[in-house]
Amino acid sequence: MNSMSHAALAVAGLLGALLSAASPLAHAEAAPGLALAQQQNCMSCHSVTRPFMGPALHDVAAKYAGREDAATYLKHKILDGSAGVWGPVPMPANTQLTPDQAATLADWVLSLKQPTP
Repeated sequence: MNSMSHAALAVAGLLGALLSAASPLAHAEAAPGLALAQQQNCMSCHSVTRPFMGPALHDVAAKYAGREDAATYLKHKILDGSAGVWGPVPMPANTQLTPDQAATLADWVLSLKQPTP
């Protein structure tokens, strides 16, 4: 098994642990977003909990959680791509996604914000 496969398994294990700790409703709501992120290769550049090629998705959720238009903003970033917001590595446009799929991903990412203790 290569290091990318090990990383994917580690992420999947972490996600499983996070989701199993959540309520059944949160798990049901997160499942479509997680499945879509895996299917569309978002997890090739992003991890939920730590920076990888792109920012950690928890960090994205935390950064934009206070914005009233956070879901719409992230939806457009997912569809159109982005450069310079999180460092020198640009995020390519995801032209294969529909606007509804991008909205599902944006909502899922925002749901990953760590609760305030």
